[in-house]
Amino acid sequence: MAQRKRPTTQAAITLTHPNAAGIDIGSAAHFVAVPPDRDDEPVREFASFTADLHRLADWLDACCVDTVAMESTGVYWIPL
Repeated sequence: MAQRKRPTTQAAITLTHPNAAGIDIGSAAHFVAVPPDRDDEPVREFASFTADLHRLADWLDACCVDTVAMESTGVYWIPL
């Protein structure tokens, strides 16, 4: 028999990685999101060329990000 899910309350959620970013990796571009309080533009697009990957890393460093969750459908994550 299926059990009914309880609604999640804000008090029940704990923040595990406050300095985390998320990256959606593609063949031509990567979309990166940092916590909204870290930058005026918390979601940015970066091309997949080496210079752009260095800009991406510098931006994450400037936003004090120390953990990244990546999503990739292929091998496009390897250069990153």
